[in-house]
Amino acid sequence: MAADFSGIEFSDEENMLRQMVREFAQKEVAPTAEHTDRTGEFPWHNVNRMKELGLLGVPVPQEYGGAGLGRVGYCIVVEELGRACNSTANAFGAHASLCESPLVYYGSPELKQRYLPRLAKGEILGAFALTEPNAGSDAAALQTTAVKEGREWVLNGSKVFITNGSVADVVVVFAANDKKLGAHGGITAFLVDAKSDGFKVGKKDDKMGIRGSDTVPLFFENLHVPEENVIGNVGEGFKVAMGTLDSGRCGLGAGCMGAAMRCLELGLDYAKGRQQFGQPIVAFEAIQFMLAEMAEMIYTGRLLAYHVARKMDKGERVTMESAIVKTYCSEAGMKCADFAVQIHGGTGFMAEYPVQRLFRDARVTKIYEGTNEIQRLIIARELLKRFP
Repeated sequence: MAADFSGIEFSDEENMLRQMVREFAQKEVAPTAEHTDRTGEFPWHNVNRMKELGLLGVPVPQEYGGAGLGRVGYCIVVEELGRACNSTANAFGAHASLCESPLVYYGSPELKQRYLPRLAKGEILGAFALTEPNAGSDAAALQTTAVKEGREWVLNGSKVFITNGSVADVVVVFAANDKKLGAHGGITAFLVDAKSDGFKVGKKDDKMGIRGSDTVPLFFENLHVPEENVIGNVGEGFKVAMGTLDSGRCGLGAGCMGAAMRCLELGLDYAKGRQQFGQPIVAFEAIQFMLAEMAEMIYTGRLLAYHVARKMDKGERVTMESAIVKTYCSEAGMKCADFAVQIHGGTGFMAEYPVQRLFRDARVTKIYEGTNEIQRLIIARELLKRFP
């Protein structure tokens, strides 16, 4: 066992994983981050290299072809990728967490055997489609429908803001099988083949940040899905969606902290070199206080994210804890990015300096995988359950 910056204990295997991912991220991912942001191109090279390195199956159990390193392993990969390129981290997260996790936790043995080994090896890429034009924070208000016809389900509807939507081979899709039943009994999760007739991809979204992350609307027109591709039980889709998001929020937090660490590094380097009033600006308390607060938030956020990831790997329920991770780490990451720009002054506002990209990328973390306002509702409701 060995400790790191925040005093977190990692196993030798976990440390080896971090070292491998860090070398890959710094040597291959970071140098292409500016190009990815400027062009908005999907980072295929990075994804293909992750496939070669066996990273796409890090959280998948070994019996299904993965590395079996769970949520902690997943967080390690996302943290190191977030330090180098948030677009690449998002592509990885949509595949390795949002698509693989529903199968790992809720899929039938047959569904796991058919798809998890291929996802873990990177033979196919995955995505997750929950959000709709009128069902964002109110995830239970789905308009996409699923109607049973013989041994198949027929899907009709649309989704928006789907990460990996146009590059995925399979997509976890949520649809209303009975609107009268609402969230509890009326929503089902399906694993959909993107090559199916009736699966249509809309125009790629032009975003403020994470510009290389593929984000598109999806449309389903009489799309037939075999009944064996139901994830979990019919009517339990809302449970599948919420459980998947619970597990993903630790990784989101770790990714935020990886990007925050990069902000701290850039801010510290710039402050040491920038001269004002005859001395480097790092000598001024105003700058030191910003750097100190960044270190405090990173230290705390990483402890929190990995603590909750360990609990999850032990099979513990972490609905409140994962919401705390998501809220704290996304807001801390945004503040670190803001401090990094402030330390750079006018230079930080210029397109050629990476802090402005990190600032733009950080903003969405307070929105996706459940807005921070929704997270605080979850935290409050869990508190009321635990302390009635």
